[in-house]
Amino acid sequence: MTTEFLWQLPTSGDGRYGNSKKERRGERSSARHPYSEGVTDPRGLNFNYFDYLHQVARAAELAGFEGIRIPEDINGDEPWIVAGYVARGSRHLKLLTEFDASRGSSVYAAKNTVSYQRFTDGRFAWQISAGGNAQHRRSLGDFAADDEIIPRIEEFVTVARGVLTQAPYTFKGKYFEVLNGGFQGALANHKVPPVYLSGNSSEALALSARSADVHIFDAAGADEIRQQVDGLTTLARQHGRKLGFGLRIDIVARETEQEAIFDAHRFREQSANKNGSHAQLAGRHLWAGLSADITGANATLVGSYAQVTQALVDYASAGITSFLLSSVPHFEEAYRLGEYVLPAVRAQIARDQRRAA
Repeated sequence: MTTEFLWQLPTSGDGRYGNSKKERRGERSSARHPYSEGVTDPRGLNFNYFDYLHQVARAAELAGFEGIRIPEDINGDEPWIVAGYVARGSRHLKLLTEFDASRGSSVYAAKNTVSYQRFTDGRFAWQISAGGNAQHRRSLGDFAADDEIIPRIEEFVTVARGVLTQAPYTFKGKYFEVLNGGFQGALANHKVPPVYLSGNSSEALALSARSADVHIFDAAGADEIRQQVDGLTTLARQHGRKLGFGLRIDIVARETEQEAIFDAHRFREQSANKNGSHAQLAGRHLWAGLSADITGANATLVGSYAQVTQALVDYASAGITSFLLSSVPHFEEAYRLGEYVLPAVRAQIARDQRRAA
């Protein structure tokens, strides 16, 4: 399976060198106060945060990433809107767009997806999340019980795929019902979006085995990831399916390990949330919670370009096929990784695959 590298868009704010607190780069809230709280751009009201997100997406494409991940955040801009905004400014990027289980009608989501596929030439992809804990879901108007979330996601995916690929299509479940549906005419026969799912519970893993195209794991050591990949591969095989496997991880990569460690410590000291630590999860290069308050990743690879390259190659050897990466600030770091890390990782993976063939 082909390896892909996706770069995250900071939909709810980014940091910048010298000030790692989450900010809205590229916009101002007042013409009178050029540096109001959380806003650092002095160019007036001619630009806003969507212009910055467009910059990050273009940087990712120019740096050689295959796609971008557009995360869902309660305090961030709507991922589907962001996807539409940046799509026209990119030529090849996959648009992995996250949304939670309470989005609503799967038929309507599928119809929206058809339009996205039409104007992006099939580059739209779904990451469906569980929507967080019950308190978080209720703040968004979703009062489904915890044990209903995964069954609802499964019905959502089943119905969406059904109306995208069949006409007429009929389905009756607990959460969704369709009678003689399905798309025809100009809306028929468009690419079904790849479905990325995540979660560590046995229920979430079983759902991915039945329904996902890619399952995303949280960052852990390569040996632990290998065990998780092997376990889910076995589950999927029981359903006659084969999955791809993703890894959500942040990166601080510099010319030397000492420089990377220095910048990681500096980032932590400048961050609004200093609860993160550099506790080793598995080996000295994996730091826990370093930038979780900004990016959502539970761990960060910290090391030289060569060390980070080798770590990513080790994850690929463990079965990872989709790398969902980010680093603060997202614009500048996309170019850094695109120049110093991605080419070396791709070359090593290609050599390993040739030797294994």
